[in-house]
Amino acid sequence: MNTVHNKTMIDMAIFHRIDINLYPLFIAIYEQRSISKAAKILCITQSAASHALQRLRQHLKDDLFVRVSNQMLATPFAEQIYPVIKNALILIQSISMQKQSFDPNSIQTLKVAVHDEIEPIIFPKLVEHFQKLNLIIQFSSIKLDRKMIITDLATQQIDFVIDLEQNLGEKIQFNKLAQDQFVVCTQQKMMDEAIYLASPHIGVSSRRTGVLVEDIYLNRQQFSRQIFLRCQHYSTALQILTQEPQLILTIPKNILAHLRLAQNLNIFDVPVDLPYINMGMYWHKDLELNLRHQFLRSEIFKIFA
Repeated sequence: MNTVHNKTMIDMAIFHRIDINLYPLFIAIYEQRSISKAAKILCITQSAASHALQRLRQHLKDDLFVRVSNQMLATPFAEQIYPVIKNALILIQSISMQKQSFDPNSIQTLKVAVHDEIEPIIFPKLVEHFQKLNLIIQFSSIKLDRKMIITDLATQQIDFVIDLEQNLGEKIQFNKLAQDQFVVCTQQKMMDEAIYLASPHIGVSSRRTGVLVEDIYLNRQQFSRQIFLRCQHYSTALQILTQEPQLILTIPKNILAHLRLAQNLNIFDVPVDLPYINMGMYWHKDLELNLRHQFLRSEIFKIFA
């Protein structure tokens, strides 16, 4: 029993030789694969980061990272210790923050990545809500790049992403804010399944290629439609609808409500089965216990409750 007990004891003398501030740098370099990016996140100079990495290498007796092209790649030893160090830092952070009081007035910025079409639905409500709280916050609406969501959240380049629901892995949390449904917009005077499937359509997507969301669900029902035009914005599609009497646009109802609708355009329910659209907020799991993040999440949830 004594042998087991001795193995779990902490050798306090070792901590005189440990600089715990070196370990957040290790995590930042590991995740960014770059000393300069890690330095930027930690708000230190690149020179200071390089010297700190050298001290950690000496302490752990391993190179930790090897430069390959323009990246810093982890050594096998660094790969081994990364999850242990990351979990330890998260625990230390949560303990140190448990009893801290949080002053909302300390919040200076709120950075949200959002799609162009969703921005008018989100940001007016966001700004109005926080102004009512008398908080002086600099708001940033950042163009959504779906390829960078995980990296941008992990490195805290942005606080939140607001987008359609999708699975981004176990490290990214999601909470639904609003639900929307597709409607049909066209000059045509009536609408049914036969007309919908036979008419030429406008598809809207910011992506260069790839299947449109509506077509994914139509294909599952073995339906297909003719895409006459693919454009980037619903506002563009609505203008083109006024020029072509037979064209059809399938558009989320809440987005349509924020756009100018010409008098010669009619709105119909979609005559085929399309599911509701869930729009929500994404954030990184590592910030679950961050008091600033908790406050912001709570207030944004109130806006859409």
